[in-house]
Order: sequence, then C-alpha cells, then structure tokens
Amino acid sequence: MLVLSRKKNESIVINDDITIVVVEIRGDKVRLGVEAPKEVPVHRREVFDAIRRSEGAAKAKEGDDPAATDAAKTVGEP
Repeated sequence: MLVLSRKKNESIVINDDITIVVVEIRGDKVRLGVEAPKEVPVHRREVFDAIRRSEGAAKAKEGDDPAATDAAKTVGEP
C-alpha cells in the first residue's frame, strides 16, 4: 500500500485519468473528490462490498435454478 500525505486542495493522480483531491479536512474526517472517466466505477468500500455480495447471490441463484441447468446441458446437443 502506498501511503501519501496531502493537504487541503492537494491531489494525487492514478493512471493519468483518475485524480483524487483532498476537498476538506474537518477533525478526524477527510472529504475527497474523485475525478474519473464515466466508464470507471467509483464506489465507497461498503457500497462496493454490497454490490459484490448481490452479484454473488445472483450467480448462486442462477446455479440453483433447475431450468437454467437443464438449458445449459442441452446447449449444443442435437
């Protein structure tokens, strides 16, 4: 992990197209701004984890669906 010190209005750049800016420091909270291309998803960690859990649950549910399993077995069969 790279650890950097930044002051208000200072930034870091990731891969030429993502910029993280320190917007505000208030007590023990730091507000960050993220500038990234629209095709790059940017989420808070707890939101990212929830998305991954729901994707995993959806994949597991697809695997439990007997109709989906039967259809997968017959693909390519005469």
